[in-house]
This record gives sequence, structure tokens and C-alpha cells, in this order.
Amino acid sequence: MKTSLLPLLGLTLISLPSAGTAQVQTVVAGNTAFALNLYSQLATTPGNLFFSPYSISTCLAMLYAGASGNTEQQMSQVLGFGTNQQQVASLFSGLQAALATDQQTNAIELDIANALWTQEGFPFLPAFLETASNQYQANINQADFVNSADAARQTINDWVAQETHDRIQDILPPGSLDDHTRLVLANAIYFLGVWTTAFAQTNTSTQPFFLSTNDEVEVPLMHQPSPTDSGLTFNYMQNYPYGFRNPAPTNGFQAIELPYASNQVSMLILLPSQIDGLAQLEQQLSPAFLSNVLAQMVQQPVEVFLPRFTMQSSFELTDKLAEMGMPDAFTPGVADFSGIDGWRDLYVSHLFHKAWGQVNEAGTEAAAATVGVVGTTAFPEDGPPVFRADHPFLFLIRDTHTGSVLFLGRLSNPSPSASGATRTLTVTPSAGSLKISWPASLTGLALRQSPDLTHWTASAGVSSDGTNNSITINTSPSGNRFFRLGSP
Repeated sequence: MKTSLLPLLGLTLISLPSAGTAQVQTVVAGNTAFALNLYSQLATTPGNLFFSPYSISTCLAMLYAGASGNTEQQMSQVLGFGTNQQQVASLFSGLQAALATDQQTNAIELDIANALWTQEGFPFLPAFLETASNQYQANINQADFVNSADAARQTINDWVAQETHDRIQDILPPGSLDDHTRLVLANAIYFLGVWTTAFAQTNTSTQPFFLSTNDEVEVPLMHQPSPTDSGLTFNYMQNYPYGFRNPAPTNGFQAIELPYASNQVSMLILLPSQIDGLAQLEQQLSPAFLSNVLAQMVQQPVEVFLPRFTMQSSFELTDKLAEMGMPDAFTPGVADFSGIDGWRDLYVSHLFHKAWGQVNEAGTEAAAATVGVVGTTAFPEDGPPVFRADHPFLFLIRDTHTGSVLFLGRLSNPSPSASGATRTLTVTPSAGSLKISWPASLTGLALRQSPDLTHWTASAGVSSDGTNNSITINTSPSGNRFFRLGSP
């Protein structure tokens, strides 16, 4: 039975080996809850959406190892981590080891890498670096962000490109690192898997893909015919309470699990029954909903249509994670990553994530990377601070041993003797002369004169009666003369 293809929601799920411990499954449950919560935040923007929850969780888990106080509590709650940081690190180590066993059959390629770049000379706590190295198997590299930030940026971008087989390029944009950067944490993940049963290219044909009830595009649609004779089956469930399209309920959906070779990794696809039913299906997403779907799936023959596609997404996640309940980590002066360097001077300035994926007849190739940039709170570095006491101020004199205040004062005017005195010159004319006088209380000032307001010289013959200083000058010969009070 052929059907029109409806919008689909794809979730790539990593299946743990059956030997996985209950503790590892605990961290997986927390990561899954975080993944679905983050999806609901990112899904508010229309269009394709693709990201690696595992990569984001791992990068933030490395950072979590250095969080304290409210920052630690917020990260634990939002990310689904436990409150024991060392245990979280140990669980992630166990999870990474479990994922590594998937490659032992050589049926798939799953590469996971972690790395740190630390500012050379910066006093990182040894315990933090040891956790990153021992539990997260992170390579520790030194960089000079202070003097060569852009060179360090290129080095990190090259590492990400290499670890993702060149699928993730330029994850750090220009200007994302600067002289305040102290630490960069990165996770890269690359997956390449072939279907257990490949889609024959001869069955692929161009068919409509319905964007909405009144809009469609033509796409290459892969086809896996109903394997009635071969006995091939897929893990499948159908949630149509009233039967298939009889009528299909608005919240109905189908689910199918397409395994990759060795069956250790699979793609789970949830397909709403209605062309415009994706939003309703997204609203149901939760760990419990997902568990219920997986529990109800049974092996049975299924005819499959799946579009061939390539997609990529990129995000700066600081705002989204802050909205989800962990704003402190991204707030200078508030973030507490004292477990990294012993001080509360670090915060996450950027959290970049890029993902790329391609699905075709042979299988799936996907890559993603997450890079967290940790900077120090910016302080002025233009020279020593300036203390200019050129206006009224308070002061005290105290005993430093006891803390006793011995004297307390306020300075409003450093020259009280000049208070109330004006710097006005008084001119008193008489026959053939002028008497120029000024208050004697204006100490430290002298009468100066100039013929052109350019060259000033001290006036001679100054006398004083105790109240006023004065000088008498002859009014002839004629000409301009200017007088002022100024420094001697």
C-alpha cells in the first residue's frame, strides 16, 4: 500500500549495549530529558532542525565539573545531571566507553572526541584538568588567547573539522575569542552507518513532499517495498485508534525504527497522521512518551518511503539555555566556576553548536560539534587606576589593629582662608594716577600687568594696609595696560 509522504520528525537514538549498567542508563535518561526540552526550545523557529544532544550534554558536562553554588544547581537541574559532580563525570566516562563498543563489529563508524584549550600561564585547578583528562578523555592543549586569539580560533576550528571528517567547518566565527578568553571546551562526534537493509536506488523516484495542506515540493523519495516474501521486518507501531485514515485522528502517528548494520544504532522516525500534525506531535514529546512508543513497537513487515536529504544547522545556545533555567553560567560577575580556577571570575561567553546530516539509500552520515568559550570578567587594562581628589570628600583616621576610628572628617575647601574673599580688583582714579587695590586675604596671588594680554609681568610698588593691597600707577604716557591677579 502506497501512501502520500507526510512531514516527519527524526530522532537519532543511540542504543546502549544490553550490558549497560543502570548507572549509565541513568545518565542517558537525564540526557534524553534535556534533549527533548532543548528541542522544544529550538523548534520555535520554523524550518529544518538538526542537532546532537549528546555532543551538547558532553561539552556542558565537562564544564559542569568546575561549577559551584547556584551555577552548579541550575546546570544540574536543566541538564538532568546528578548533584555529585565526580559521579556525573564517571557516568559520562562509562557512557562514552559503552558507545565505543559499537565500533567493535566494524559495521559502523562512531568517533567521539573531547578537547580543552587553556590559556597558557592561567592558574587552572589540577583537579579540574584531571577530571577532563581522565574521565572525559579530553586532550588538554595550551593556547595564547591574550596575544593570539584568532590563531587559537583557527586551531580549534581545524581540530573540529578533522574530528568530524570536514563536515563541520568554522564553528567558531571571527571575534568569538578575544584576550579575555581563558578556556575553550569542545566535543566532536561523527557517525557513519549503512542500513541493515539498503534502499535500492532503482526504487527511488521523484514524488511530492507536502509542506502543508496547500503546498508541496518534488523530492527524491526512496522506497523499500513490502518485504512479504523476504521475511524482512521492522520495529513498528501505529497509533491510529480509529484505523488507518478511517478517519485518522488529528493526534495519530506512526513510528518505525530503521536499524543500521549490527543493529546497535538505529533511526527512529515518528510520522504524524495529518500533513499539518507535526506541531501536535511535538507537543507530546517527553521521555515518558518516547519510552511508551518504544515499548509498543513490534517487528512486522512494513513498506517504507523516505526522502533522501541533507541538512545542517548551527546555533548559539547561551540564550536558549538561559531561558531553560541556567542563566547564571552566562552572566559575568554571577557565574560561579570556582572549581576551574578557584575564583568566581569566569563565565561562559559563547556556546556554539553545529550539526550536519545526510540520509540516502546506503545509510546515514552525520557529524556535530559543540564548543564552549569561557572568558574572564573584563576589567579595565589601560593602566593604573586614577584617584583624583579634586572635590569635597570624607576621610577618617583609624587604628588598624583594633579598627577604632580615631578621627573622622570631611574636606569641602582646602583653602579656607580664601573663603568669602573675591578676586575683584578695585580701581580708584585721581589726578594723573590710578590706585588699584585688592583684598590682602587673597594670599598667594600677585598683581600682574600686560600691554597686549599676551606678555604678563609682575607689578612693582605694591603696598598693604593689612586689609587691602594696592598699587598706584601714573596714567601718562597714554596706552593700553591690563591688570589681573595671578600666580607670582
